[in-house]
Amino acid sequence: MGREHVSHRNIANWAVNTINLPSDKAKEYRAQANRLRDKLTNYLNEHPDFVLKRMLISGSLAKGTALKSTSDIDVGCYIKADDAPPSIEELLNYLAEKLRKAFPNFSPDQVVPQTYSVQVSFRGTGLDVDIVPILYYDDPDWYGNLVSQDDGSFLKTNIPLHIEFIRARKSKNNTHFAQVIRLAKYWAKNIKSENPDFKFKSFMIELIFAKLADKGQDFSDYPEALQSFFTYIATTDVREQISFDDYYPYSNIGSFSEPVQMIDPVNEENNAAKLYTDAQADLVVDAAIDAGDAIDAALAATTKENTIYYWKKVFGPSFHI
Repeated sequence: MGREHVSHRNIANWAVNTINLPSDKAKEYRAQANRLRDKLTNYLNEHPDFVLKRMLISGSLAKGTALKSTSDIDVGCYIKADDAPPSIEELLNYLAEKLRKAFPNFSPDQVVPQTYSVQVSFRGTGLDVDIVPILYYDDPDWYGNLVSQDDGSFLKTNIPLHIEFIRARKSKNNTHFAQVIRLAKYWAKNIKSENPDFKFKSFMIELIFAKLADKGQDFSDYPEALQSFFTYIATTDVREQISFDDYYPYSNIGSFSEPVQMIDPVNEENNAAKLYTDAQADLVVDAAIDAGDAIDAALAATTKENTIYYWKKVFGPSFHI
């Protein structure tokens, strides 16, 4: 009954207007980051021994899952490891120094080291680009050691393969795979605004949807797709290990002791949820159960007013049709 009042199409239209990063804005952001990449490429052509080797857009913008609230861009910068200093603070100052050398048109205050990245600010647009250092050991497939945004540790990663991993699932699910991820990310963002103790990384949300996709879940109906996401969390208690064999066999995955285990698809030694405690996991499960119950109530509601009321319990007060 509730579908007559709030349908898949209604949710899709609301998402386009409210939560998705507009395509023209995404193009502008990518163009800005690509200008940095092109400047570095030109500099490398003239200075082939320069320690910065490559720049790649990463994160939600590269994967096509960015929200409208996105105001900065994540860019991975590969640094020749042999020349890089060992400590994080020294590495970031070193990266900032090299960026200023490669981009002499930037003033020093436009290239500023942060906690785990270097921020490059564009004065014309007000856009910030967070450049994350990746220590590069001449691997032909572009594996390197990333400075983790979680705790500052060095972590083996591969930006091209991460993007390829998501694109492989997107290609099998039309536009729906990326959209349901954005819807779930918006749900999590809304919960975070209400409860500062709640945390649920976007990467973990992506991995759950990737696992559902690999199991054959259809994402073309957004209420059903979201319900499958919340049901998975509730029924597994978010304690079922999630892993993939795109880039390594399952047999390579070792033993992990953490309560929540979501194994990085490009690094079998990295549990993306390693910092999550049982208490934090329980908050995710409780929130998923509440959201699933709200969707059930919305689908069963007999009036438009009640249907919207229950969808607001999922997405917050901004939801409307």
